[in-house]
Amino acid sequence: MPLALLALAIGAFGIGTTEFVIMGLLPEVAGDFGVSIPTAGFLVTGYALGVMFGAPLMTVLGTKVSRKRMLMLLMGLFIIGNLISAVAPTFTVMLIGRVIASLAHGAFFGIGSVVAADLVAPDKKAGAIAMMFTGLTVANVVGVPLGTLIGQSAGWRVTFTVVAALGVLGLAGIFKLVPDMPKPGGVRLRHELAAFKNVQVLLAMAMTVLGFGGVFAAITYIAPMMTNVTGYADGSVTWLLVLFGLGMVGGNLVGGRFADRALMPMLYVSLGALAVVLALFTLTAHNKIAAAVTITLIGALGFATVPPLQKRVLDQAHGAPTLASAVNIGAFNLGNALSAWLGGVVIAAGMGYTAPNWVGAVLAAAALLLAVLSAALERRAHPADSADPSVVKAEQAHSVQQQAVVHN
Repeated sequence: MPLALLALAIGAFGIGTTEFVIMGLLPEVAGDFGVSIPTAGFLVTGYALGVMFGAPLMTVLGTKVSRKRMLMLLMGLFIIGNLISAVAPTFTVMLIGRVIASLAHGAFFGIGSVVAADLVAPDKKAGAIAMMFTGLTVANVVGVPLGTLIGQSAGWRVTFTVVAALGVLGLAGIFKLVPDMPKPGGVRLRHELAAFKNVQVLLAMAMTVLGFGGVFAAITYIAPMMTNVTGYADGSVTWLLVLFGLGMVGGNLVGGRFADRALMPMLYVSLGALAVVLALFTLTAHNKIAAAVTITLIGALGFATVPPLQKRVLDQAHGAPTLASAVNIGAFNLGNALSAWLGGVVIAAGMGYTAPNWVGAVLAAAALLLAVLSAALERRAHPADSADPSVVKAEQAHSVQQQAVVHN
């Protein structure tokens, strides 16, 4: 594997860290700015909305320049946004910094996947893309807990300064190691937009919003929940986030493994189990050991849905997957924004710090219902295909080609 993939992985590590680390620092940020925890939750919502709108916009704009230059521009946005957050004099300014940083998120993974695949031989493309995404996975095991620890001991502003430094390192690596590549051909926007007329594409994206939103409803407020309800010390949030990250890694691997073999059953199991575990979190949050186990399960079950959800969109929009894939990355973050906002609403209404778990359970259950509806509509539209092994085999072959292109 070429060293250029390391530069992409470093960029992915920084992006993954800045997205999730804020959840472990919400109490510190809220205290410094004199705002409530639900208000501080807008830092999660704002970032997620920035990814949602920025992913398709930046992907389309990325066709105007070379891929290497676009990756460098995206890392530049990421650095600027995190520096603004680090020195923000007011909560509003910090929110602006978060949104600026978020604009780089979706397009970096979309364009970076194409670059990674172009760097290696055809039989190694999936491995190259997976190596870049390893940076995002490792961020949730190492970067987020370490950033939380730094923020709680040295101040959250130091955390965002360190993340900006990671961006500088990633930018330098891209400049030095990623070769120049020709500007991609023009995007046929009308053809790409036609994919959104497909009801199955829209249903898959709705499943993405609701299913992954269930995870963020609980995890956004994990710090105040664990300290005020479970009785953990502030410093314990760090290793609790490690458990969440380890669950993510395992769930993503399992989801990727079984998405090709039985995509819809995998969604039924993961979404159904996620809804149950989130509902139980309302009870297990009152016990330290049970809470730690539940957090790990939420990470595993939540991210077990990511490969099949992303693959479902790619399969249903196979004629024009570029924009649909980018929009689905935004859909993950729309779910994050929706659930973070709803979690803040129930907390502000005086229902307690465990109330967002019920919000997450309802969202995951709604995603399961949509999955059942989607499968029923598909069987009705293509009854012969569902029973024809040759059709199933062809669909599986296409799915294998798309498997490596997965978000968070």
